[in-house]
Amino acid sequence: MDQRSPWQPREEGVNEICALLQEGKRPNADQARIFEQLQRCSQVPDFNNYLVFILCRSEGQSVVVRQSAGLLLKNNLKSSYKRLPGVYQQYIKSELLPRLGSPNRELRATVGTVVSVIIQEGQLQTWPELFQGILECLESNDYNHMEGALDALSKICEDAADQLDQVVPGLAQKPSDVFIPRLLKFFSSSHVTLRKLALGAVNQFINFMPQVRSEVLFSSCCSYAELFQALFVNMDNYLQGLFTLSNDPAPEVRKLVCAALVRLLEMDAEILRPHMKSVIEYMLQANNDPDPEVALGSCEFWTAFCEAQLPLELLRDALPRLIGVLLTNMIYADDDEALLDSQDDESVPDSEQNLKPRFHQSRVHGNETDDDEDTDEIISSWNLRKCSAAGLDTLSTLFGDDILPLLMPLVEARLSNSSDDKWKDREAAVLALGAVAQGCINGLLPHLPQMIAFLTPLLEDKHPLVRGITCWTLSRYSKWIVQAASETNGLQQFDSVLTGLLRQVIGTNKQVQEAACSAFATLEEEAAEEVILQHHLEVILQHLMFAFSKYQRRNLRILYDAIGTLADAVGGDLNEPKYLNILMPPLIAKWQQLADNDKDLFPLLECFTSIAQALGSGFAQYAEPIFARCIRVIRTQEVAKADPGRAGVQYDKEFIVCSLDLLSGLAEGLGSNMESLVVRSDLRDLLFYCCGDEAPEVRQSALALLGDLAKACAGHLQPRMGDFLSLAARQLDVEHVSVSNNACWAIGEIAIKVGKEIAPIVMGVISCLVPILSSVENVNKSMLENSAITLGRLGWVCPELVAPHIDHFMKIWCQSLAMVRDDIEKEDAFRGLCAMVRLNPGGAAKYFGSICEAIGSWHEIRSAELRSEITQVLHGFKQMLGGSWEQYFSYLDPGTQEKLKRRYGL
Repeated sequence: MDQRSPWQPREEGVNEICALLQEGKRPNADQARIFEQLQRCSQVPDFNNYLVFILCRSEGQSVVVRQSAGLLLKNNLKSSYKRLPGVYQQYIKSELLPRLGSPNRELRATVGTVVSVIIQEGQLQTWPELFQGILECLESNDYNHMEGALDALSKICEDAADQLDQVVPGLAQKPSDVFIPRLLKFFSSSHVTLRKLALGAVNQFINFMPQVRSEVLFSSCCSYAELFQALFVNMDNYLQGLFTLSNDPAPEVRKLVCAALVRLLEMDAEILRPHMKSVIEYMLQANNDPDPEVALGSCEFWTAFCEAQLPLELLRDALPRLIGVLLTNMIYADDDEALLDSQDDESVPDSEQNLKPRFHQSRVHGNETDDDEDTDEIISSWNLRKCSAAGLDTLSTLFGDDILPLLMPLVEARLSNSSDDKWKDREAAVLALGAVAQGCINGLLPHLPQMIAFLTPLLEDKHPLVRGITCWTLSRYSKWIVQAASETNGLQQFDSVLTGLLRQVIGTNKQVQEAACSAFATLEEEAAEEVILQHHLEVILQHLMFAFSKYQRRNLRILYDAIGTLADAVGGDLNEPKYLNILMPPLIAKWQQLADNDKDLFPLLECFTSIAQALGSGFAQYAEPIFARCIRVIRTQEVAKADPGRAGVQYDKEFIVCSLDLLSGLAEGLGSNMESLVVRSDLRDLLFYCCGDEAPEVRQSALALLGDLAKACAGHLQPRMGDFLSLAARQLDVEHVSVSNNACWAIGEIAIKVGKEIAPIVMGVISCLVPILSSVENVNKSMLENSAITLGRLGWVCPELVAPHIDHFMKIWCQSLAMVRDDIEKEDAFRGLCAMVRLNPGGAAKYFGSICEAIGSWHEIRSAELRSEITQVLHGFKQMLGGSWEQYFSYLDPGTQEKLKRRYGL
């Protein structure tokens, strides 16, 4: 293109592109061919010029074609704008700017979208003309120009509001200083669209307020107003505009008002504090707005208030009305999808869209976090009902038992009305009891027997949604139901809940099946520490496996989880023939029925993992075909990664992850019996390949298996042990914490098996572990524990290498050891501590206090040998310190002093 003359399109090029775009809009068009031809056109250097020409100048073409050209241009510019020649960039911008006020709404909206994309590409600094053009449109009296400019500006604010607060060469003021006052004027426009666009644009600036405050904290040369002057200086006008628009006749505007107030509360609650009484009153009214989206938006306010750490007294006077509003809004709306699905019969096969995507959590060694996710679909879709329940939950956490005198009379009145047409009220009351379970438990606990006695009959209610929500609410009280089971009356209560849930597990309604299965799994988890499920094992298994015979695919996944949770809870008590004969044949039959590339294998693999760990050596009779299939699946997927055609399946790393995790479960359960399976396979080579896989999920599970195999059959790994150790050591970074966690744990397990053979990597590993131990606040607990344990194990097997360097880690290491729970792994770490102190007593003496605090963290040391070693270490310090002993010892915490004197004869 000649830079001295304006670009001009060739007419035949315009016609060809327009024809393709027109053809693409026809029904039954060959989209693949059209896409291929457009891709060929896009190789022409000035293709985007043609698109902007069609969008802005091709008056003879239909709006549909011109809009299609604009949307294609938008997608192209997202990926290639910065690579375009400067003259082409300038041409595109020069064509777009005059079309902001196009008479056609669809076209000017498309122009605004393309403009926003260019700004997102960091082009604000090179396009000062844009803002002058937008300003002229805003100050015109032409509706099309005002609406087009506001539309473009709102999109820019949504995607790049922070850029508008920057100095732009050629402009006397920052764009935000110019535009925010003008946007506020549009709050009083007579046109709904202009009010909505202006309000939506200004709302975007709230998101940067926390960032600005944090900058103020570290800057002595500027004030909050200087950092974000436009929003700060205009805050009073903005709030006044919000209050004026709060009663706007247009629901889309009222929705934005609610969103603004909620966001202000989240970002800087102090701004709203002087107006809080009026804001609370407005939100209470908005909660009853006839438009459900406005009501939902306002309902978000209550959770935001509770999290804003404002004085509770600001909200206390409103609680009676608020709780009533929330409870009313928890009643099912007539158009709620759950009502349509509530009669879903078990005989109706699940459609593909009913099958939610499921994601396997790769195996992690250490303390795992509980996401506390409610899988019950009955309350999982976000709407006014769910938001109101969440608000009540948060209020109960904040106000505790204080809300019960306000809530319980309303709940009791709804529950006591048994008329059939009031079933939705009863259902909402049951939901409310579940919502306040955590926050109000102290006030509710004395009445728990009466509550359970009232709720369990509702498990037989004629309305499925009542039965389903009762399952969920009972699950919320599982912890206390289990605790009470130690007493006779409490045991009867537990039995009634268990029986009621199991009856619903085998019911005919799919929603209730799901809710009952999920609730039962929660009850199992809470009962895991008690010997209570064991007395009901046969009945439980009979119900679960009867459900297994009739569940559709969706609920089968939840049932697998319930079976796996049961295995985790009862452990080895499951290992009896009468139980295995009920449990295993249906699972094995399903295992044989599913193909190697069937994703329904995932939850079954997870289920088998829990069962294998629970049964231990008792799983040996089932292990060989399961082991062989896991190996086959991994091998097939590795082939599919390189050549799906040869493998006959598409690559999916989740098949590898699930198979690796099941093999880990087998290794953990079978122990040394695993070796007979491993020795006849190529698992060692497959595992090495997986430990270096590019997918972190695969590496995570592979490293977990490496550690489990080291415990079960380290000898089989021996020929490649050095390679495995080097590979694991390279994974000790914090980019993928779970991968690093498992690598760390695996190295420690290998260390205590191979002893001094680990020497070549010891110092490299320690150099990685020390920074982790130094970052207590930024590293999760499991990673800290495994790092502390592995460092100790390395010190145990190679003390001569580690002990000379204790100055680099002893204090922070002891602090981490003190947080590790008592178990055999902690014992290993303290053997390492004793070994290093013996080799370097002078260096260790400098950390006497830290070492003593770590020793004092033990509740009980079961190993007599380790107790003896620790006693020798402490008495060695006492002898070394001589006359200074009493002084050093006095610096310790009094509780630690008393514990050490009593246990170790000091």
